Amino acid sequence: MSKETKKPFRQSMAEWRQFIYNPNSGEFLGRTAKSWGLILLFYLVFYGFLAALFTFTMWVMLQTLSSDIPKYRDRISSPGLMISPKPDTALEFYFNKSDAQSYAEYVSTLRKFLESYDDSKQSQNINCTPGRIFDQNDVDVKKACRFNLSELGQCSGKEDKTFGYSRGAPCVLVKMNRIIGLKPEGEPHIYCTSKEEGMVEINYFPSGGFIDLMYFPYYGKSLHAHYLQPLVAVQLAINSNSTKEEIAIECKILGSPNLKNEDDRDKFLGRIAFKVQMTE
Repeated sequence: MSKETKKPFRQSMAEWRQFIYNPNSGEFLGRTAKSWGLILLFYLVFYGFLAALFTFTMWVMLQTLSSDIPKYRDRISSPGLMISPKPDTALEFYFNKSDAQSYAEYVSTLRKFLESYDDSKQSQNINCTPGRIFDQNDVDVKKACRFNLSELGQCSGKEDKTFGYSRGAPCVLVKMNRIIGLKPEGEPHIYCTSKEEGMVEINYFPSGGFIDLMYFPYYGKSLHAHYLQPLVAVQLAINSNSTKEEIAIECKILGSPNLKNEDDRDKFLGRIAFKVQMTE
């Protein structure tokens, strides 16, 4: 078997130069200008067609969507519950009623949270008819119902600037998450229980923890720009004999058959649990 003869370097370079550009045939990289032009034209038409098809498909899909309301909302049919103030690390409140610094952050959070509910911030909101669903499907500009801070009673921050923390009766504000189009049935209200009996007395503002139907439905941030969620203040009057004891509280939505409060997969669906410990 004969060994192949290695080409001289100059010959190899000459062949490469001829491949890149052949002056005799006018070929560049093995193709003539006409051949390159046809190939470029083919890919230009091909990818132009794909881009046009993709653009048309996206345009058709966007025609079925609304910029105001999500198209599919069936995955979240019942709201969760949230509280304010919300501790940074966990849903556990620890404070000393004789030490203002220990609950200063809770008080500051509540004041900031209630700023949007101040009368001066609700100038565009209206007084609605209590006890009735406020349907506005036929109007383009949706009105928001006014929520009066006086409904929160001793937890409004007007009479007691510390929201009850200095008296050993801390306030916690409970609200439902917003769900577009939700219309609660019956008489929805917040009801809280303590696992330890006799350690705390629970009071509600508004009375009974009721959430008025006039705040529903919600039409989305774009259409319902000034909407404010209704609040329920839960005041925990801790027994003086229960100081230094950790008290577990669970709040649920009751009174409405279409609002769920039991789901092992979502512990915040229609309910919320937190702990409170007070010292003095």
